[in-house]
Amino acid sequence: MGVVNVTPDSFSDGGRFLDPHAAIARANALIEEGADMLDIGAESSRPGAQGISAGEELSRLMPVLEGLRGCAIPVSVDTVKSEVMRSAIAGGAAMINDIAALRSPGALEAVAGSDVAVCLMHMQGEPRTMQSEPRYRDVVAEVGAFLAERVAAAESAGIARERIVIDPGFGFGKTVAHNFELLRNLDRFTALGLPVLAGWSRKSTLGAITGRGADDRLAASLAAALLAVQRGARIVRVHDVAATRDVLAVLAAFDGKT
Repeated sequence: MGVVNVTPDSFSDGGRFLDPHAAIARANALIEEGADMLDIGAESSRPGAQGISAGEELSRLMPVLEGLRGCAIPVSVDTVKSEVMRSAIAGGAAMINDIAALRSPGALEAVAGSDVAVCLMHMQGEPRTMQSEPRYRDVVAEVGAFLAERVAAAESAGIARERIVIDPGFGFGKTVAHNFELLRNLDRFTALGLPVLAGWSRKSTLGAITGRGADDRLAASLAAALLAVQRGARIVRVHDVAATRDVLAVLAAFDGKT
């Protein structure tokens, strides 16, 4: 899953693709690199980010979605707002990627009334405050219980299980230690029988380990993607598609899958 942030303030590439033409060009470049899916986000969810209105989010998102209509791969839209979900679905989105796991007003109904896929992610708190001393008694058990509950809620609302992806939410209300405990135990999430998405690309946990800035975390991001796939992740959300595909091609060859 190749990332395109149509924002002025995302932690890695904020401002680079705020112009719709730049965002569309970036999306097409990721397709050329071999992305299987795109994830378009028009509201930053970096730690400390301030929210924006649905109108502002739509004004950033919809020209890009329109420019990608009919592209060769599915387009996911990263949003928590039901109004944005409905417009994105009408505009051709194939998946809603929701860091709030469809807990916002009207979100369950927006997805249930369509045939699109959905990614349900765990987040402790909200982006503005989520990295202020996150605490868990048992991070793996608590994140797993939350995701199981949200899957049940989605199914009860009429969203077929075959449409659901889950995401432990690496970096969303977690310390470095929490993130690695989740990664080491990713098989606990794959045991739910749903595809697992892992988003480690360029994140601050990797910076804490390596001491490198967001633009210099390629090697660390590749290592995290490799570990996630080895532990059962079916989707990796990345900024660097070509390099990630190369790493995963080597893994596939090692596992005898080529």
